[in-house]
Amino acid sequence: MNLPLITRAQSYSERTAIVTPQQRFSYQDLLDRSAQIATALLDGMADLAEQRVAFLLPSGFDYVATQWGIWRAGGIAVPLCTAHPRPELEYVITQSGASILVADDSLADRLLPIAEDHQQPFLLTSHISGAIAPLPMVAIDRRALILYTSGTTGKPKGVVITHANIQAQVTSLVTAWAWQPEDCILHLLPLHHIHGIINVLTCALWVGAECHMLPKFDAETVWRRISDRDLTLFMAVPTIYAKLIAAWSKASKQEQAVRSLGCRQMRLMVSGSAALPVQMLETWQQISGHVLLERYGMTEIGMALSNPLQGERLAGSVGQPLPGVAVRLVDESGALAAADSPGEIQVQGPGVFLEYWQNPEATAKAFCGPWFRTGDMAIAQQGTYRILGRMSVDIIKTGGYKVSALEIEEVLRSHPDIQDCAVVGVADEEWGERVCGALVVTGESGLTLTALRAWAKEQLATYKVPTKILILEQLPRNAMGKVIKPAIVDLFNGADS
Repeated sequence: MNLPLITRAQSYSERTAIVTPQQRFSYQDLLDRSAQIATALLDGMADLAEQRVAFLLPSGFDYVATQWGIWRAGGIAVPLCTAHPRPELEYVITQSGASILVADDSLADRLLPIAEDHQQPFLLTSHISGAIAPLPMVAIDRRALILYTSGTTGKPKGVVITHANIQAQVTSLVTAWAWQPEDCILHLLPLHHIHGIINVLTCALWVGAECHMLPKFDAETVWRRISDRDLTLFMAVPTIYAKLIAAWSKASKQEQAVRSLGCRQMRLMVSGSAALPVQMLETWQQISGHVLLERYGMTEIGMALSNPLQGERLAGSVGQPLPGVAVRLVDESGALAAADSPGEIQVQGPGVFLEYWQNPEATAKAFCGPWFRTGDMAIAQQGTYRILGRMSVDIIKTGGYKVSALEIEEVLRSHPDIQDCAVVGVADEEWGERVCGALVVTGESGLTLTALRAWAKEQLATYKVPTKILILEQLPRNAMGKVIKPAIVDLFNGADS
């Protein structure tokens, strides 16, 4: 059978699909170019039969055409992060068993040495042209993607996602967020991650909408595009919203008004991939007129929870299960969590991934029957979910108590001298774990631990107040803006040694 995404694109052939700063491309352009790339990848074979193809391309038309070309040739797409150094690129290529490497001219020198060392076929997209051969029919239950987990809590694992998984994830979001062919979205997220691939790119192309792609994020460029007033949707991570707020604050009153008007022309603005501070949500609402829609998902499941498109969105909440997604909370005994009590989020549905690549033990451990164990803690109150944090790094066991690092962080960010923070548990013989805070403070601040504790005790129970702090210029983050908490734990352990 032909893939539903390709079949749908054929019906949109004359519509604009991709817009880059240099050029506009139709769905027919995308179909033609992806067929050329598929032909080059096949190189005379009838079907790649789930061979892995790793590709390193900047955001733009050729990225999308290459991804589609791999799928149309019957291969598994393994997108590489353009910001990763050689060891991380090599890890993904080797672990996935990629048999073909593809690169853009501008990034060829990053991938060619790896291809030569491993004696792997290497293709430059600029060298692909010519006739189109017959392409295989690809079943929807075939493997489509291997995406690697962020590695914030361990070695990245390869998450295998089928074409059926993609269809389920996309159709759920298209329904929940009312995607339309008339929509126009600005794409500025990394394209080795589910947020950028599914939530933005594939949802847009599924409905025949326009996806405007920037090669890299630049706050002023983004504000100029927003000010053009042709965008209908915008999706980003909290780090991007923070940078846009900073750029807006530096603009003239007249320019601020133009930028705010551009935001108000949109029908939806979304935040995800990391916790959104309440203060940031409120500041963005003042600037844009939008209450950011927060949602919850992860590489293994796509999106599972979302605040409503219509109706009240609660600060700190990630809403309710999306269409086609079942969610439950489970306590430490394995029983369903009692009402208004915290538990691990477990998810079931057709969007849940197939397996961890070549890691059956990790796959088996990740499931409880048909339910995927996310490793995230949440509490459900009045039908809406609030994330308490990652069980491995955000739930701190101290002096017999379990505390949420995210809850403490939200309070600390309200301190006038604290710009950003991350709270971690550091192993301690007496307490089990000590609550410790890494802080980014204002330039003039002389904030001390004593002063912080005195202030925090008026906001938090004593056992939640940090007992140690480190002042950092910035928090260590990955490409999606998530704080790398094990690195912060290492900083505290290093400071004690």
